Parts: sequence; structure tokens; C-alpha cells
Amino acid sequence: MPVAATLQYLIPAEAPHLLGEQLARAGAHVRPEAFAKSAGADFDALGLMDRGRRLAEVLVRHLPAHFPDAAALLVASMGQPLGLDAKGEPVASGDVPSSFFYLPHSLFIATQGLGHLNEAMAAQHALTQRFTAEFSLRPYLQQHTQATLDHLAAWSTDASAHVRRAVSESTRPRLPWAPRLHVFDNDPEPVLDLLTRLRDDPSSYVRRSVANHLNDRVKSHPDRLLSLAREWLDGPAVPSTREALVRHALRTALKSGDPQALALFGHGKPSVILVAKPRVQPRNVGIGERVEVRCELHNPTDRAASVLADWRVHYVKADGSRSPKVFKGQELTLAPGARVGLHKTLSLHQMTTRTHHPGRHLVELALNGQPHAIGHFDLR
Repeated sequence: MPVAATLQYLIPAEAPHLLGEQLARAGAHVRPEAFAKSAGADFDALGLMDRGRRLAEVLVRHLPAHFPDAAALLVASMGQPLGLDAKGEPVASGDVPSSFFYLPHSLFIATQGLGHLNEAMAAQHALTQRFTAEFSLRPYLQQHTQATLDHLAAWSTDASAHVRRAVSESTRPRLPWAPRLHVFDNDPEPVLDLLTRLRDDPSSYVRRSVANHLNDRVKSHPDRLLSLAREWLDGPAVPSTREALVRHALRTALKSGDPQALALFGHGKPSVILVAKPRVQPRNVGIGERVEVRCELHNPTDRAASVLADWRVHYVKADGSRSPKVFKGQELTLAPGARVGLHKTLSLHQMTTRTHHPGRHLVELALNGQPHAIGHFDLR
């Protein structure tokens, strides 16, 4: 079944009736049968986003015209919040078909509440604990920037990890599938203050969002990101969780071999480690097959030496040129005179994220960002 056809069932055919029932129980003047019928006879044929938009339109027709009254009913109708497991990762509540059941709620709040900031923010505080408010918050950040930031500052200390995560996700200037927030792309400082509040959050769910947000900054403010990373890693007793966050935030810079990023983790200088016994097998391979790449690292010195080792494959593009793809390797410490083998299997199956093309592909091992040729394979 195509992915698009599968995604549409995140808002299943029975969603209009279920939403009508929830609203009726919350006190809205709604008859579930009539509410469901107003979603249209073609509801089953709609894709995911169109189902969400259609139900948002139905909400506009059936809820009070005064947004504060409508928002109160919408929040009262919501099911149980998402849970968190022992590691702080989200767990479905199970009382709705999926969290996307709340996509219509998000679209309704995003378009109908802009004239009522406080009520809209309260509704999104409830929404983000069940689905996400990262998209519905963006119109408020665009039209009521400082007032919305003030609300998010309060959210940064909220008891719910879902609410704290929304602070980071909603302010990402280049959030996937969302309009650019140029105001923060141009001036990141107001948002960096919020992220600093979250850098040691107890939930890995929140910290990962902060790292992803900062990784976006590599494209627009690389120098500021590096200076912030230095600030966060400066001083005694830096928590290991913060170091891991910064490392993840700098993953693009680290993979590209940025010397300043590498230096933050002790890998800014060329490595003394030698590469030996490089091997690529087979050298001739077909699309859908696999390639094995290997080498040996040798520390020829009389001191222990650490190195950051990444595999780098220069894939052939459709036009015949090559584009490098870095596969995260590992951080190694080799004792004096020690040797260690490295190995990676490359799958050449066609993927949604990467299409393989015939031609000669080059393989390198990057040690502290410095490339070392391993070999090549020819893809039929």
C-alpha cells in the first residue's frame, strides 16, 4: 500500500463521529451524527492533511463563533495526554486512534485564535500534550512574536515534557514541513535564551529537540552555534547529557570535518593514527546488492592516541557527479602500538532517502575530519 494511502488512516473514517461525540460530552451543542455527516460523503477518499483540514472546517461551523468559548469546549473534549516512559520518551494514551486525531484541533487554533492570544496559548498548552503545537504556534510567533515568546519562557519550566519540548520545536526556524520563521533565522538570540533553559532538561525527548533545533542553525549562524557550544561545554562538571546534546547538535559540522567543531571534542588536530590494509569488496556490484569496506588503524607512537573515525562514501548522482555521504563511525582510543580493525556494510538497495546510480563510487575514512582513501566500487 502506498505511504500516502497508509498515512490517511492516522485520521480514520470514524474520526468525524468520534470527534462529534467528544464535543457533545464536553457540552457543545453538537449531534455526533450530524457532525460526522457534515464532514462530507467524500471523507474516506481524502488524504491525511485534507482530512485534517476538512474536520477543521467542520469545527468552525459547529463551535461557537467566539474563539474563547470554542477553545474551552475543544480543550474540554480532548482525551488523555500522552505519557512518558522511564527514559522520558512519549507513550500513546490509547484513547484516540492516533495523535493525528488532534490535527484538526491544531489547524482550528492556528487559524481561528490569532485575535485571542491568551486563550489560544492555553489551548495549545493542552494540545501539545496530546499531539503537537509546533505548527499551530508558528502563526503566533510570526504575528505576536514577543508575547508568544513570553508564554514559551513560562512553558520552559512546565511540569510536562511535551510542553517543554514545544518551546524548542515551535521556534525552529527551519522546521520540516512548516513555513520558515525568518525573524529567528535573522536573529537567533531570543530563541537561544529559551534553549539554554532546556539544555539540561531531564527528558531525552526535550534535549533531542534542542539538539535538532541547534543543528538547523549550522546553515544560517554557524559561528554563533559554535560559540554557544563552547559556552555550554565550558566549566567544571558539565553533565554528560549536555555534552551528548552538543555533540548531536554539531553532527552536521562534525561530519563535514569542521575543525572548530572537532576541536570541542579533542579532535581538532590531524591524527597520528595510520590507515592500513584498506579493502572494498566486491569492486563490481549491482544495485540492490551490498559492499563491504574494511581497514585497519595503527597507532605507531609510544602514547595512547584518540581519533574520531567516520566513513565517507562519494555516491554517484544522476548527472554523473559525486556527492559525499558521511556515515557516523566511532571515537576510538588506541594504546601505544595498538591496531584495530574497522568495518562497514553498505547497502545499495534503492531507498526513499537515496537513489543509487551506476558509476564509480569512492570510499574514504575520515580521521579527525581528514580523508584517507580506502578504495572504490563500480555500481552496475
